[in-house]
Amino acid sequence: MSADLILAIDQGTTNTKALLVDATGRVLQRASVPNLVTYPQPGWAEQSATTLIEGVQQVIADVVAKHGGADGIAGLAISNQRESIVVWDAATGEPIGPCIIWQCRRSAAKCEALRSKGHAELIEERTGLALDPLFPAGKIAWLLDAMPGARRRAERGELRAGTVDSWLLWQLTGGSVHASDHSNASRTQLFDTAALRWDEELAGLFDIPLSLLPQVRASDSEFGRVAADVTALPPGVPIRAMIGDSHAALFGHGVRTPGTVKATYGTGTSLMTLTPRRVRSAHGLSGTIAWSTAAGVAHALEGNISVSGQAAAFMAQLLGVGDVAALSALAAEDSNGVAFVPALVGLGAPHWRADARGTITGLSLGTEPRHLARAAIEAIAFQVADVFAAMQQDLGTDLSELRADGGASQNALLMQFQADLIARPVTASTAPEVSALGAAALAFEGLGIAASMTDAGKRFTPQMDEARRRGQLNKWHAAIRQTLTQ
Repeated sequence: MSADLILAIDQGTTNTKALLVDATGRVLQRASVPNLVTYPQPGWAEQSATTLIEGVQQVIADVVAKHGGADGIAGLAISNQRESIVVWDAATGEPIGPCIIWQCRRSAAKCEALRSKGHAELIEERTGLALDPLFPAGKIAWLLDAMPGARRRAERGELRAGTVDSWLLWQLTGGSVHASDHSNASRTQLFDTAALRWDEELAGLFDIPLSLLPQVRASDSEFGRVAADVTALPPGVPIRAMIGDSHAALFGHGVRTPGTVKATYGTGTSLMTLTPRRVRSAHGLSGTIAWSTAAGVAHALEGNISVSGQAAAFMAQLLGVGDVAALSALAAEDSNGVAFVPALVGLGAPHWRADARGTITGLSLGTEPRHLARAAIEAIAFQVADVFAAMQQDLGTDLSELRADGGASQNALLMQFQADLIARPVTASTAPEVSALGAAALAFEGLGIAASMTDAGKRFTPQMDEARRRGQLNKWHAAIRQTLTQ
């Protein structure tokens, strides 16, 4: 049996998955458990941090059992939902509150207070990120203010804070390692992506003690070793890579040079493209660190869409048709002039309007459920097209293609419409867990093993004529303007 296998964890918003893979990308075993998201107030979104680590332990146990033991497993790799935050007790490892996930807007007031004081420019200059509740800094501050005694405990060094990768690492190593990688750190709004360090001034603006935060390492580091009696793995298995899920997907698609865009269609959608250097967006995108290795730090531009695949699920529920597959079956060939702007938790890139709310425009007496179904599917592609266009504006050059992954990328209707809107080929991966495969590839490279995780995928080429394409985009942009002015 091969001694060169990686057990890759993909801890996402909707599911926690595990893959046991070899260096060719062949999946030997897989396991998955669903995750529950709760919405205790309008605009709030959270998960149980304890349930997240229990889900990781469960999928590891399932894979090990299917494999007949841990023989051949050279290490763990972790890709994780980003911008979700946990604060926990350093002595007990118990979270002091919920995992506040990336979709949550509860820190909007904190962000607006900083904006009103003129700090938005400094924050974006240092971090590449717009001042928005999506990012973790405001969420950490909220937890410290909301949980009784938390600020005093933080000042005494009794608490730790981190994105989900840090939380999982702490638990898997039995509390012996508090660390993160550059990709996740770059999404916190507390990390200077030029100086590659936590920024004391930014931490002061958000009123967050630096002692809470993890050590930041290269994405392909050996982050630690699995502790005894924590998982079904024997103690000592190394954790060989940690990387944010969107970054892992870019790596998993085999993108190593600028020119190609990756889009992960999940609950939301993240588009990312490599840049030759650190770039600050002028068109509503984020500058970010894609990953870091012994070869250095790779920079990228990213656009985060808050609700994409979830828009289809929302509409399926609204229409009472069951699931997204049923919605796709219902969808007409045209929306009959209807546009759905799924600003259900505000609008992310390239608009960044946390106050925006969803709208449906173009309704008439001829509107039928099938038109609403079509509009919901189109909304995913329209949002991606806006970010794709913003990337080209920022870079001042044409991008050659889009590589897609995530659940909605398996929808042929959506992928064809996407290719038509951006007037570029779209290649949809046939591998459903590209983030996990990307993390595994990173771990293999850290071990000095050449890895190839990419697949040929299914290619969609543009078929819509320019006049119709322009008409579709005009309909969408009119709906966006109406949403932003209501």
